[in-house]
Amino acid sequence: MNRRLALRALAILGIGGTLLAAFLATVVVMRDRVAERAPQSGPQLVEPGSVPIGGPFSLVDHRGRPVTEGDFGGRYLLVFFGFTNCPDICPTTLADIARVMSLLGDDAGAVQPLFVSVDPARDTPQRLSEYLKAFDAGIVGLTGTAEQVAAMAEAFRTYYGRQPADADGYYLVDHQANTYLMTPENQYLTHFSYGTSPEVMAKTVREVIAKHGRPKRNSR
Repeated sequence: MNRRLALRALAILGIGGTLLAAFLATVVVMRDRVAERAPQSGPQLVEPGSVPIGGPFSLVDHRGRPVTEGDFGGRYLLVFFGFTNCPDICPTTLADIARVMSLLGDDAGAVQPLFVSVDPARDTPQRLSEYLKAFDAGIVGLTGTAEQVAAMAEAFRTYYGRQPADADGYYLVDHQANTYLMTPENQYLTHFSYGTSPEVMAKTVREVIAKHGRPKRNSR
């Protein structure tokens, strides 16, 4: 089976169960190889509001509930844009984010990870809910109309674009692979490039909490 057929098989099976476990094991190896080439010093932090990235948004979460930036308990946000049919970058990054949350320990309650779909035509709330079960229960999936997703992507200055579909209608979506660290007010603090280790990400999050303080409330 060639690589493309294998990816199609993953999509058809919903990337679930034992298959997903094996796939994620491969993903971790890929992540570690990329991390060897990625800078491991922490990214530069900026003052909240000094960089015009982020802002209000209105989407639907993986439980089917309308949400805005104010619905996440005043926590710091880790925001990643991707899609559930993504063959490598998205599962790798979500596995990394799950590891970050584990590394944070007691500080994890101060952080809310968000996975924003750039493929709303296929990524329904139900699809996101099933997909995210393979990672961390605390990751919230977000989707919405094409216009709502485009508005949030524009606010984050992030690119995505659908590739041409094949004869069966199957397609991939090109997208940037940064993970954004935002204040509880959804103001930009820094971003992590693809391949940044979970250890570096967790260390940076702790530095932010030490500098700016813990959220005033930790639950929705």
